[in-house]
Amino acid sequence: MNTSLFLQFVGQQWILFAALAVLIVMFIRHELSRGAPALTPQQSIARVNSHGGVFLDIREAADYKKGHIADSVHIPNAKLGSRVGELEAYKDKPVIVVCRMGQTASGASKQLLEAGFSDVYKMKGGMMEWDALQLPVVTKS
Repeated sequence: MNTSLFLQFVGQQWILFAALAVLIVMFIRHELSRGAPALTPQQSIARVNSHGGVFLDIREAADYKKGHIADSVHIPNAKLGSRVGELEAYKDKPVIVVCRMGQTASGASKQLLEAGFSDVYKMKGGMMEWDALQLPVVTKS
């Protein structure tokens, strides 16, 4: 490819290249703010069972009562900051953050990482994916 032609094209289409640069920066910022890595429900189960971890359900109480993962800890997302101490026993163990669809878990997982938790994940698809796979749920608190 001829470098001078490329530079000439960039000079003529500088607005497009500026927009591309902005999009790249926005994408990188978004990826860095996503929080913890995501695991499938099956990977989450294996991680919790093999390393003594816990599922952290951050949904509202009404959704939690309709059905949740057995032995999960329920702390609504809005109260996570003030109740993070309840998870102290899991500071160095896997904590799998579960929400309704897998979106809200990003912010909560990032909050846990910032609080010093070393092994935090979010569950892909949240409880909707869990239910779609027909995995067991508990309906009692």
